[in-house]
Amino acid sequence: MAAFQLCDACHREYTDPLDRRFHAEPVACPACGPALQFATAESARISGNEAALAACVAALQAGSIVAVKGVGGYHLMCDARNDIAIARLRRNKPRAHKPLAVMFPTAAGQPLKCINSRVWLSRDQADLLLSPARPIVLARKRPGFDLSSQIAPGLDEIGVMLPYSPLHHLILSDLGAPLIATSANISGEPVLTDNVDVEQRLGHVAAAFLHHNRPIERPADDPVLRIISDRPRPLRMGRGTAPFEQSLPFKLQHPVLAVGGHMKNTIALAWGKRIVVSPHIGDMGNARSLQVFEKTIDGLQALYKVTAEAVVCDAHPGYASGRWARQTGLPLHKVFHHHAHAAVACDLQQLTQTRLVFTWDGVGYGEDGNLWGGEALLGCPGNWRRFATLRPFHLPGGERAGREPWRSAAAVCWETGTCWPRIPATLALLHKAWQKRINSPQTTSAGRLFDAAAALTGVCTKASFEGQGPMLLEALCHGSKTAVNMPLLQDDSGTWVADWEPLLEVLLDAARSGKERATVFHASMADTILQQARLARSAQDISEIGLSGGVFQNRVLTELAVSLLENDGFRVTLPQHIPVNDAGISYGQLIEYAATSCNPTGQQT
Repeated sequence: MAAFQLCDACHREYTDPLDRRFHAEPVACPACGPALQFATAESARISGNEAALAACVAALQAGSIVAVKGVGGYHLMCDARNDIAIARLRRNKPRAHKPLAVMFPTAAGQPLKCINSRVWLSRDQADLLLSPARPIVLARKRPGFDLSSQIAPGLDEIGVMLPYSPLHHLILSDLGAPLIATSANISGEPVLTDNVDVEQRLGHVAAAFLHHNRPIERPADDPVLRIISDRPRPLRMGRGTAPFEQSLPFKLQHPVLAVGGHMKNTIALAWGKRIVVSPHIGDMGNARSLQVFEKTIDGLQALYKVTAEAVVCDAHPGYASGRWARQTGLPLHKVFHHHAHAAVACDLQQLTQTRLVFTWDGVGYGEDGNLWGGEALLGCPGNWRRFATLRPFHLPGGERAGREPWRSAAAVCWETGTCWPRIPATLALLHKAWQKRINSPQTTSAGRLFDAAAALTGVCTKASFEGQGPMLLEALCHGSKTAVNMPLLQDDSGTWVADWEPLLEVLLDAARSGKERATVFHASMADTILQQARLARSAQDISEIGLSGGVFQNRVLTELAVSLLENDGFRVTLPQHIPVNDAGISYGQLIEYAATSCNPTGQQT
């Protein structure tokens, strides 16, 4: 489909300063306005807006999967009530278990009526759904939920959204039913935006395609938010919420680019007293993500007429973003992964104030060369020291543990000599490799400890997406339970280490329900945060606590920890505008860079 041109009438209006349509895009002109085309996988084409729209709705009603072009890219859409269609979507994408977002039709005067009948909405959630950004909002399912159980298997929340483009409104209005609306991409890559590309790359998933003739300059996924501790927290920044801009309390003398991490990548650009964070790019392990990454960097600099004169990257030597940074030839500044996380949780107006920040996530390259992930860092941006951590253990198979929680479970059992009946005898060779520390890196990761808990309770031993085990474990939590004490001892370096071994008895107790074990685990992890914070207060008179890292996407853990800390007299900071997960790394890198490059008066040195 060719790029559009203004018709003669629109061109006259568009170029006449005295016309009320001067520089108004022709979004409704029957001659040169947006044109739809419906295409099937068998290459049949239906042009004409009404005919193409009708064909799309008919295909959805018949149970087909249709790739629909929107504002920031394509969605894969199908009837949210149709188990067969959703199973086909999951099988062919493939996306075996990861939750799928649902787009709901609106009714005149009652835009939330259809959503309200399926999920519980607080006032804040309702306001978010109706906001101009139209994000995906996580909401808890009501009893009697009548959409497919395959939308979010094993979870009590689903991602809900409202139509945000005229085309979405037309489709949902004609169909009159909720639709699955998940990003049309190869898993891990940015959403697809090109008409020809989407047919070539997703022809095995979608039975049909609804195109329009407006080019999308760059991909923008839907933003995702969750209410945690009474505030909306972004899990993913995207269309309508990014680029995110913020004023800085200091002034940089030259522009700086931060290239983020490896997973959930974003980039950030700062100059003068201004910082801009890009939309979600994706995981940097594929060629298309790297292409979008480079295009986003070029696009942000062109948009703001700024050229970076220095670049900041993660200290991990193997990250693709770091390799790109090293090839620029610009002055390079490396920031440790968890230092960047900690900086995100700091109040910009009090950057020099000493605080304790818990940086709990999957894994990140630590100062000692090991994989950190359960740290409590004391200090301020540019000056952190490890105050507390979790007992380390070795991960058999290294990176594979992220998708195979049973490996983390086996590791903690082997580490403590605990018997777990679900460890098969066939793992004898793996155990020997673990004993010899072959491909078994050491980690203090809270995220991997959550994986171990999910496997030990039988919730998830093998994951089809990152975080599946912890998400299922969180969904099991119910009510309140007494925490198990995790002893705190100082190691040779003076770092306080929390020992998780006492938790294993509870996690392996088959006489307890899965709900009880999950609840005790979350309560114990939150209590450990409180105990480590109390030690910092005793030693350093600390009253300011920060929470940052992907583990704090967990609403149950975070709200328990915040409640315990605040009731004990601490002031808690939890990022509100920047994601706590790795999507916030680029922002934190720039704060760390500024802290080491600027003097207390805010002038760059």
